[in-house]
Amino acid sequence: MSKPKTTATPTPREALHALLTELKFKGMARVLDSELDRAELNGTSCAEVVQRLLSEQASFQQERSLVNRVAQAHLPWQWTIDTFPFDRQSGVNKAQILGLADLEFVRRADNLVLIGGTGTGKTGIALGLLRQACINGWRGALQCAGAAR
Repeated sequence: MSKPKTTATPTPREALHALLTELKFKGMARVLDSELDRAELNGTSCAEVVQRLLSEQASFQQERSLVNRVAQAHLPWQWTIDTFPFDRQSGVNKAQILGLADLEFVRRADNLVLIGGTGTGKTGIALGLLRQACINGWRGALQCAGAAR
């Protein structure tokens, strides 16, 4: 007769990793071992370990959310308000554009229409403001009107 197969009981760390994987808590999973090692070495309280793990998960989710918002905005260039060439666009009021970067017009649900000739910086300003909005938790997409017929 053969012996019945026994399944090895996972260690607590293995069980934690399995749970974090099942819950898709990638932020916590990536620091779990180092945090547990540090807690064992320093005698850290369970509450502190859990707080650090949850903080890491929250940061991970915020980073992923930002990456997703920027990707969904379909920004064709990596421009920001900080990289806009105000010195080469003499018709653009820098103070006014930087004032828009506080996004108060978004909070008020106001529309913003940028009007000007070709090469005057409308798209660059729109991209910079949209990226700023994404960084601040808003979602959006760039819509450029076609040329007048």
